[in-house]
Amino acid sequence: MLSAIIVAAGSGQRMGFDKLFALLEDKPVIAHTLEAFEQTDSVDEIILVGRAEQLTQLQELVTAAGSKKIRHVIAGGTHRQDSVRAGLDRVRSEARYVAVHDAARPLVLPKQIERVFELAREHGAAALAAPITDTLKRADANSFVTGGIDRAGLYAMQTPQIFSRELLARAYAAVAANNVSVTDEVSAVEYLGAKVLLVPNDEFNLKITYPRDLWLAQSALRRRLSS
Repeated sequence: MLSAIIVAAGSGQRMGFDKLFALLEDKPVIAHTLEAFEQTDSVDEIILVGRAEQLTQLQELVTAAGSKKIRHVIAGGTHRQDSVRAGLDRVRSEARYVAVHDAARPLVLPKQIERVFELAREHGAAALAAPITDTLKRADANSFVTGGIDRAGLYAMQTPQIFSRELLARAYAAVAANNVSVTDEVSAVEYLGAKVLLVPNDEFNLKITYPRDLWLAQSALRRRLSS
């Protein structure tokens, strides 16, 4: 059984408005995200973790969508890892694998979720990632270049990230016990010394962070729908 935790508890301060409810085509960003997991055959349940002040709005969206897989709409915590742990507490006891996905990545496809899940079952942990293609430089405090970074073997982490439930639970227990801050689940699992397989992705799966990202997502979605 695969349970999916959709993390929608970020503040969205860099956008200047609530990015999750911004319209992408004719639906809010978060509606596209939830729809992808709703349509993924391997996903048995969805736990949506949002900001406390948005729970009513999120529940209304879920009701309007007629979701059959969203079991809980709950409040997250101050940090991402707090929100994921809150989601983990609501995962069904029989769930063997857990997927974590950013609500602000609305372009994810069911086939991508299935592929990551397939490899997570084989290796215990797998995550979608994009190979770095840009030239990377280090800079000092005054923004002057101090050197380059070899991009060979470098990836930008994406979601979904899927793990055996036991592994993810142990990872989050360890970072909590040692007061370690992590920005994604791969980092938590790395802290245990466990291996995570990266699944290279060359399709659009951007995270809506800045206003320009919404325009890019809109363009990518229209192209996808017309092909």
